[in-house]
Amino acid sequence: MRLSGLYLYPVKSTAPLEVASAVVEPRGLQHDRRWMVVDADGRFLTGRQLPRLTLVRAQPGPDGLVLDAPGMPSLQVAAPDTGATWPVNVWKSEVAARPADAAADAWLSEFLQRPARLVHMDAGVSRLMTDRHSQPGDEVSFADGFPLLLISRAALDGLNARLTKPVSMLQFRPNLVVDGVLAHAEDGWKRIRVGGVEFDVAKPCTRCVFTTVDPMRGERDPDGEPLKTLIGYRRSGDGVTFGQNLIPRSGGTVHVGAGIEILA
Repeated sequence: MRLSGLYLYPVKSTAPLEVASAVVEPRGLQHDRRWMVVDADGRFLTGRQLPRLTLVRAQPGPDGLVLDAPGMPSLQVAAPDTGATWPVNVWKSEVAARPADAAADAWLSEFLQRPARLVHMDAGVSRLMTDRHSQPGDEVSFADGFPLLLISRAALDGLNARLTKPVSMLQFRPNLVVDGVLAHAEDGWKRIRVGGVEFDVAKPCTRCVFTTVDPMRGERDPDGEPLKTLIGYRRSGDGVTFGQNLIPRSGGTVHVGAGIEILA
């Protein structure tokens, strides 16, 4: 059993960035979902409403981001200076985030064809977890609810065997992909170690219409797949689930190829 895939999403809902290694921080992988696109009122925008957002590619650097998208010039975005904050909402959380400059807002607004703003979560911006599976002091980035998401490769294989047109793992936006286990083996795990880093396996990930967005095309599947098929065999009292949410319980660096141990 090993780690076969490792992905970051530097701006929430944008294109995946495949990496060979990543630093694990309390709120998730370093650089993962530390930026977010919001509307003029500070409400978060995602690929659920705006499938084109998945075509935006963000490359993090020591001083900010480089943004790219089809038909757009590359844009260097500096990390906002500490000091000024702006209240934004992601689900039920209100976060005092740091706004990016006007050039980033204009670039995103032009590509998305609607008013949009870019905000940043630096080390001084905190979003505490409130889920019953968390512990006091647990933090999360701009991810929906948990610091990381893990999916087994066999789970995707099992889904694709049921589909007329196979889908990519990237439609489920995992951070960690695991090979060498049976489909949905992760549903029975409570605690794991990846390389030298330990994680609580907190709860199943409930899936929504975002799974129907192809991140290569920035378009929603007209037949509602693969969600339509998942409803047929992955629906439970928690909703339609696929993959498991993780909370880090130690720090360190994870690498593709690292062994995975089930601790509980």
